[in-house]
Amino acid sequence: MDEFRELLDDCVHCGFCLPTCPTYELWGEEMDSPRGRIHLMSQHELGAPLSDSMVEHFDRCLGCMACVTACPSGVRYDRLIEVTRARVEDEHPRSRGERLLRAAIFAVFPYPRRLRALRWPLRAYQASKINMAPLLTRISPTLAAMERLAPPRAKAVRLPERVPAHGERRAVVGMLTGCVQREFFPGVNAATARVLAMEGCDVVIPKGQGCCGALSLHSGRSEEARSFAKKTIESFAGVDTVVVNAAGCGSAMKDYADVLADEPEWAERAQALTAGTRDLSEFLAELGPRATRHPLEITIAYHDACHLAHAQGIRAQPRELLRGIPGLEVREIADPEICCGSAGVYNLLQPQTAGELGDRKARNVSATNADLLVAANPGCSLQIATALRRRGEEIAVAHTAEVLDASIRGIGKELFSRR
Repeated sequence: MDEFRELLDDCVHCGFCLPTCPTYELWGEEMDSPRGRIHLMSQHELGAPLSDSMVEHFDRCLGCMACVTACPSGVRYDRLIEVTRARVEDEHPRSRGERLLRAAIFAVFPYPRRLRALRWPLRAYQASKINMAPLLTRISPTLAAMERLAPPRAKAVRLPERVPAHGERRAVVGMLTGCVQREFFPGVNAATARVLAMEGCDVVIPKGQGCCGALSLHSGRSEEARSFAKKTIESFAGVDTVVVNAAGCGSAMKDYADVLADEPEWAERAQALTAGTRDLSEFLAELGPRATRHPLEITIAYHDACHLAHAQGIRAQPRELLRGIPGLEVREIADPEICCGSAGVYNLLQPQTAGELGDRKARNVSATNADLLVAANPGCSLQIATALRRRGEEIAVAHTAEVLDASIRGIGKELFSRR
């Protein structure tokens, strides 16, 4: 009995996963629940072909891993859906339209330079105030979703390859700059580097680093994911600890040991990077605060990014860091375990479902009456802000790093202006 079969058999179909599954919550359809999808995986393992209907249920899964958190039997649904998606890509013939759409997405999003090339036309479009949404909705739901989710204009930030520690050095860490984070949320990376330096870290930012492979890994593009993983390992050679400020990226890098387990020349290095990868909040909580926190009189709604809370099990650390800021109040969002609908590129591939989940999350965020939404993943920030705008509401959005940076620098809540 192989590993996959054993993982399937761990599921006892108890149903504890059902209330936490976003698609089951929306539709109440058994085959759109984790245990239902595991049943379909078992059928395929026993010889059933990957039918269009079966693949549709797999495609509808957000990969949020809330079921992993809820499961009392310790079922590795994360590994099951990862392997299944790779099998779908290898075995199932998609329509020409689907192939072209996926090819276009993965030809752009994992490549920072290509994303950078989009910034100027995007800025020109946003400055023009032309409303293309009705036309794009008729042409393609995905194009309409891209238009809605387009990030706001951001000033480019060039980070040096090494940021020295302030005061006595406590650690030397590498820092992943990411793809979307680097090109569309450069202020988050700048804030991350400043906070780490103020807490006594030398921050190494390899110039040649690229995509970590998260989007590819979570979409079943296993060969592509392995290639990105190897390049990332090479980029951070000689660095024992790598700090990551995007939940999906951190989750993927902590999976490198599994991703490259079958390649002897890479397995040991992959295990080392997996062991040394830390989310920013996880690392700062382990290190302990040294820099003075100045008061920040603001209320925040903290959003649990799925690949931080469920995939990495990190919930307490960001709240602990935020509550350590004088004057700051953290307000909890109802149903935090339910995904906002971003889920990597899910909101592009399944825009209608993502929109429903985004609207649900927006209602819960709005109910907090907070001044600021804080999240640890760029996709979540865009998704929820977009859903709030559909409600005719606006909220300032920031990363945990930016809030800590504002407090440490004593620059006040005026940093977080509404968009």
